[in-house]
Amino acid sequence: MTKMRASFFETHGGTDRLRYDYVERPEPGKREVLVRVKACALNHLDLWALMGMPGVKMPLPHILGCDIAGEVVEVGPKVTGIPRNRPVIVSPGLVDRHSPWADGRWDSLAPGYRIVGFQVDGGYAEYVKVPARNIIPVSKRLSYEEWAAVPLTFLTAWHMLVTRAQLKKKEKVLIHAAGSGVGSAGIQIAKYLGAKVFTTVGSDRKIRLAKEIGADYVIPYHKKDFAQEIRRLTRNEGVDVVFEHIGPATFAKSLESLAKKGRCVTCGITSGPVAELNLRYIFFNQLSVLGCYMGGIRELREVVRLIEKGKLRPVIDKVFPLRQAGEALQRMQNRENFGKIILTP
Repeated sequence: MTKMRASFFETHGGTDRLRYDYVERPEPGKREVLVRVKACALNHLDLWALMGMPGVKMPLPHILGCDIAGEVVEVGPKVTGIPRNRPVIVSPGLVDRHSPWADGRWDSLAPGYRIVGFQVDGGYAEYVKVPARNIIPVSKRLSYEEWAAVPLTFLTAWHMLVTRAQLKKKEKVLIHAAGSGVGSAGIQIAKYLGAKVFTTVGSDRKIRLAKEIGADYVIPYHKKDFAQEIRRLTRNEGVDVVFEHIGPATFAKSLESLAKKGRCVTCGITSGPVAELNLRYIFFNQLSVLGCYMGGIRELREVVRLIEKGKLRPVIDKVFPLRQAGEALQRMQNRENFGKIILTP
């Protein structure tokens, strides 16, 4: 039995439940590969999985980690065309390759859809096994730490702004939480599309950082009512699109920030799952509320292509050794980060 080091938990709870120890190294199946993890990025989904989510089954003990960069070191007997010992990232969504939803954009709608590090073991370890379908070769243009900051957040932001909201050139978009991984990705994608970007931050320190990655207007929400500021900055018109991933703490005012016929696209609930809404505001102004749950591997390949061209670039906050995964998660939970927090074995 071959062992590897990993950070894992055996019971749900807080960051103190994480253990760093030796566990059994996974063996790839017929259509799977074994990836030596070089870097793994944190996501708020890791915190939800650690705390436990009603209705979501995951193996215990469990290894977190959705965003993985590394090298393929072993392949199953039915795997061909996968480069070994060269940089790759892992597309985090797992879908039956025969599913009609496995078209590369709507993978997450497929029955039985799962996410690496959520319903199955992930990258808080020295090795992880994944289907060969989920491997995307990348260049050495970026470090492994930077590549690990790409998959889940850039894929989600792309699906939200391009596929769901269909953000257009010269439109106005409000992107919440510039310092979050998905927020920093969303700002860059919106600027690439030619939009005017408004964003919110929770501290003065993050104002300059948000502008550096492309934000045109930065609203410190701890000091100002962001909905009122949007109305003031847009001469009471509002924005065409709101990029929402906070939940009840911001959702009602996000809708108030929209122009007539505006679109609110939502992917997250970091402040909780239940929001109270004034439905009259939605139908009087003919607003659209669009859901987003990750995206598809074809979209992630498009993101990688743009990164390789230098059009987009992941933002790194801080790198922690794997044994300090609990401290890294606590930094994210405290909203101290600007950009992605990374673990390295």
